[in-house]
Amino acid sequence: MGRSNVAEFHKIIARLKTALESPAPSGTPAPSSGDSSEPAPVAPPNNRAELISSFAREFEAVSGGFLGVLAPDEAARRIASLAQEAGARMVAIGEGVTTDASLFTHALEGAGCVVEKFGKLDDGERPAALERLARCDLAVAEAHYAIASTGTFAVVGAPARPNSLTLLPPISVIVVHVDRLVANVAQALAALGPDLVSAHRLSLITGPSRTADIEKRIVLGVHGPKSLYGAIIWPRNG
Repeated sequence: MGRSNVAEFHKIIARLKTALESPAPSGTPAPSSGDSSEPAPVAPPNNRAELISSFAREFEAVSGGFLGVLAPDEAARRIASLAQEAGARMVAIGEGVTTDASLFTHALEGAGCVVEKFGKLDDGERPAALERLARCDLAVAEAHYAIASTGTFAVVGAPARPNSLTLLPPISVIVVHVDRLVANVAQALAALGPDLVSAHRLSLITGPSRTADIEKRIVLGVHGPKSLYGAIIWPRNG
């Protein structure tokens, strides 16, 4: 790594440190810390349309499948249709962050899928749960935040929302509340806050898994999901 690259690396680290030490920006209040799935209060940003457009464009640019801006019940039906189209028989779902995950469960079961619901697990239950998750064809998770400038989902792991949900099944579907769209990674880290980031595993997911061989040929799905779909949840009363 050359001197200029090292300098740029230190600048990035400094910006991340500043973001973590800064208060959450207006319009993106921090989620509750701990493992609770209770919704955190959210306030709409002033530039929703701009953030949505930017996120959708960048997400599709990294091979993501954008399902649209949907009400919760519409998202549930769209995900169920996607599962049918993909031939998914077993689907894993973790607890929601702001969205009632049971909507997705009911829609998927109505479409004939076997749904593995993940709640809080003790250490003895975890190995068997991970084995079941590895057999799933598709998984649904909710991100704490989405980053518009890069089309990235910020997913915080918890016992009821294991990081494996976005790693093991070959098809990953991630949803995010419209009020949790932020402009850049610094805003996402500031909104999450240092306590949550230090206590939980944070995954920044930009497109499906990519691997390049020595000839620089890109292969999808070697070290994670081959397909990634995303939806923005906009409640009807929002």
